[in-house]
Amino acid sequence: MRGSLKSLFAGAVALIAQPALAQPAPAPVPVNPAPVTTAASAVPIPVPAAPALTKADVDAWLDGYLPYALARGAVAGAVVVVVKDGQVLTQRGYGYSDVEKRTPVDPEKTMFRPGSVSKLFTWTAVMQLVQEGKLDLDADVNTYIDFKIPPRDGKPVTLRNIMTHTAGFEESIRGLISSKESGAPLGETLKRWVPHRIFAPGTTPAYSNYATALAGYIVERTSGMSFDDYIDRNIFARLGMEHSSFRQPLPEKLKPLMSKGYATAAGDPKPYEVIDAAPAGSLASTGADMGKFMIAHLANGGPLLSPETTNMMHTTTLSILPPLNRMALGFYEQRINGQTAIGHGGDTQWFHSDLMLFPKENVGIYISMNSSGKEGVTGAIRSTLVESFADRYFPMERIIKAGVDEKTTAEHARMLAGTYISSRRPESSFMKALDLAGGMKIAVDDKGNLVLPFKNTGGEDSKWVETAPFVWEEVGGHGRLAAKLKDGKVDWVSIDAISPIMMLQRPVWYASPGWLTPGVIAGLVILGLTALSWPIGAIARRRYGAQLPFAGKELKAFRLVRGFAAVVTLVLIGWVATLASMMSDFHLLGGAMDWAVYLLQIVGTIAFIGMVAVAAWNLLLVWTGRRGWFSKLWSILVLVAAVVILWAAFAFHLISFGVQF
Repeated sequence: MRGSLKSLFAGAVALIAQPALAQPAPAPVPVNPAPVTTAASAVPIPVPAAPALTKADVDAWLDGYLPYALARGAVAGAVVVVVKDGQVLTQRGYGYSDVEKRTPVDPEKTMFRPGSVSKLFTWTAVMQLVQEGKLDLDADVNTYIDFKIPPRDGKPVTLRNIMTHTAGFEESIRGLISSKESGAPLGETLKRWVPHRIFAPGTTPAYSNYATALAGYIVERTSGMSFDDYIDRNIFARLGMEHSSFRQPLPEKLKPLMSKGYATAAGDPKPYEVIDAAPAGSLASTGADMGKFMIAHLANGGPLLSPETTNMMHTTTLSILPPLNRMALGFYEQRINGQTAIGHGGDTQWFHSDLMLFPKENVGIYISMNSSGKEGVTGAIRSTLVESFADRYFPMERIIKAGVDEKTTAEHARMLAGTYISSRRPESSFMKALDLAGGMKIAVDDKGNLVLPFKNTGGEDSKWVETAPFVWEEVGGHGRLAAKLKDGKVDWVSIDAISPIMMLQRPVWYASPGWLTPGVIAGLVILGLTALSWPIGAIARRRYGAQLPFAGKELKAFRLVRGFAAVVTLVLIGWVATLASMMSDFHLLGGAMDWAVYLLQIVGTIAFIGMVAVAAWNLLLVWTGRRGWFSKLWSILVLVAAVVILWAAFAFHLISFGVQF
């Protein structure tokens, strides 16, 4: 699925999973990068002659890049396919599909899981039915389904909203990926829980696997056949994609062709991943079959769609934050070197893929890897592959010139500085607490330059130049960043790599990780020390024969404060451990941790509220009694810590009851 959900816990919710924001790849410098001329350059640098896009040149280029990148990143195997002018230019397998058996990747026969690249097949199916007049992109989706999607701000969800990821749903995570035998029926999955609508439709990109699964269900109900049967008959059969399937488990004849999935190349193979929201990411396919799909879309739809429908699908874009990349109908846009490419990336827990079409050149490129590798390396490998491919074969001089004076640039940078959260996020459940990982922070250095929380491919801080008011471009790269203002203040920020599918937003002040995250950490330290003072003090008194100088209410308050402090500390540690476990192993998202969540919700509600009550009582007793200044100061700190933690527990739904998320 687009974006590893592990990133939801690792900070900057759902961002690390995006290719351009992954950890730096241990990859070579791109060959023939597009020259960049900055404002300081007196003479533009000429563009080097592009090599001919031939099989021999692409093979040599790929062989010089991928084996080293995969080995350094601990990725077991990969497949790459390049198509041009209606033909497969080259298809290459690298590494192993089964490390133990030393089975090499065969682009004709080895099946990979392209994750959310699967969505392009779902969107193609939707557009086929639109073409037949059976679906209307602008009709209320409730017209086509047997349950209710409530309106938001009086507006219904439409298929156009769904295909542009502006339906407004919060992130739905439960049961996303599991290792069970098969997926639940699609209708059952969708009716189990309808995610809350947190944005008005058509206003805010917020990537949604649930919404895509809903589109697949509409295909199912409208066509009168199962989603799997529809795709088999109307896409795979038409293209001769004999080694592809959305079915879970795989058909018996295809199972021997399936690559193993790995965390790293040296690790044990992982079970086949089952995705309940199947239309959003359950495809398994060979590189050769994916080449056929690319050729069809580049050929004005080929046997899948009419040229008119294909053109509408590829070029109907929604502009949310100009001039950044936009979302087309199912494809996301990537403008690079004068080319308007369209494509989609995808991730399961173990497989990581990208597909990009260059319609002007009638060229497409696809990569899929069967391992997560070290430090999120697959994101950098695939983004570097696509960008370097464009730099090599479609080079263009880029002149990055400051379009704003230094003083104004510094002021604009200061306006951007702060903490942001992703529009793609859980909002109504305890999973909102993932925002406490810190959100995404934009800072300003002492020279007034933006300091962004990601590196370039070489692992260095990226340098950005403001080329127009509130638009920055990356020097030496292809990234752009832009901000949207509201009432004279920065409201949204995004960058090209994610702008089609999500925005970075200023959180509401009362739920901002900018102050609540350090506040909770400080509170945890204070309450932890308070809890520890009880056994440590008891040991010290026993050793020196001292007596506890309290009795009556003061003794009871002494014990209650420390007891509740211990419970609150353990509950917070329990939440961290539970969320970390669930985000590190997606199979735990299907219900295996429900017992822990229920326990933490029950005990936590009592502990968080009780801590404030006993801390307030303790403060009253301390300040009306004959206690020293340190006791009085500490009683204040304990109450403040308890209030901040209670506030965070309410704001991030740790005080709640339920396991739908």
